[in-house]
Amino acid sequence: MQQELFQMTDKGIYIPDADIYIDPWKPVEKSIITHGHSDHARFGNNSYLCHHLSKPVLKYRLGEMINCCSVEYNESFTINGIKFSLHPAGHIPGSAQIRIEKNGNVLVVSGDYKLENDFLSTPFEPVKCNTFITESTFGLPIFRWKKQSEIFKDINAWWQQNAAQNRASVLVAYSLGKAQRLLKGLDLHNGKIFAHGAVFNMNEVLRQAGLDLPYIERITADTNKSEFKNAMIIAPPSAVGNPWLKKFDPYSLAFCSGWMQVRGNKRRQAIDRGFVVSDHVDWPALNEAVKLTEAEKIYVTHGYTAVFVKWLRENNLDAHELKTEFTGESIIATDDINDEKNIA
Repeated sequence: MQQELFQMTDKGIYIPDADIYIDPWKPVEKSIITHGHSDHARFGNNSYLCHHLSKPVLKYRLGEMINCCSVEYNESFTINGIKFSLHPAGHIPGSAQIRIEKNGNVLVVSGDYKLENDFLSTPFEPVKCNTFITESTFGLPIFRWKKQSEIFKDINAWWQQNAAQNRASVLVAYSLGKAQRLLKGLDLHNGKIFAHGAVFNMNEVLRQAGLDLPYIERITADTNKSEFKNAMIIAPPSAVGNPWLKKFDPYSLAFCSGWMQVRGNKRRQAIDRGFVVSDHVDWPALNEAVKLTEAEKIYVTHGYTAVFVKWLRENNLDAHELKTEFTGESIIATDDINDEKNIA
């Protein structure tokens, strides 16, 4: 039996032979970061390593002074004789799976991922390995996503319907990743698009990093309210229930999340529409991803870990729960709080 390449510590997933952590939740000396969401990229590490597109995101969110270097996908590097490389996770721009190899024994840490091509992020790349650490945010059979093209058809129809009734359309989504995914799918012929400051700032960070994204206008105190009529407004989850929304009256409010598939979440959030849009794998894709790795051992983190481990074992796979502090997708505002600061 091959020795595990990682250890779990109170700071996170640790690679002892390289003396480095993957997405640590407490400050460490050296870290590799899978992507820029706040449950994976935290302040306080002495050094960060990530994909090129994640570097400006980390510097924006954690501070320009952080010690951060970056690599390209499939670019190999060694630390203390241990071979590392980053591979596309398809979750958000710059998201990466971390491949670690020692003497032919390969570990892959997935971070968050999805298999469907969103035409924004580099598509997920299956990586064969001996051990696979996977997320399970939506690890229940009830979670099955519609094709992205069908979802955007529904969203654009909702926008047109609101415009016909002289109402603004307010669409709620994470400022990093999902907001840009929506921007790529919205029909710009329907009308003007405005953005909350958190969305605008993150969009500019990614545009300046070279991502092909449309320019959107930031909503300020000086924006003429008459311009909101028939327009699309993209806002972060922190806007839900906030008096900030009153400036768009009359408006219709919609939330984009995989959690919208659960009956009752739309009512509890007091929104008019829920669109099932997630940057995580659904149940069929989660199973497909595990199969594609051909891993002999699977560790399951954040989400429905117990259910998915039980399912894998029933299918004769060596699966285990792994307790981490990652949170996956949330409909509670946690990720966008600091994105409203001014951007140069």
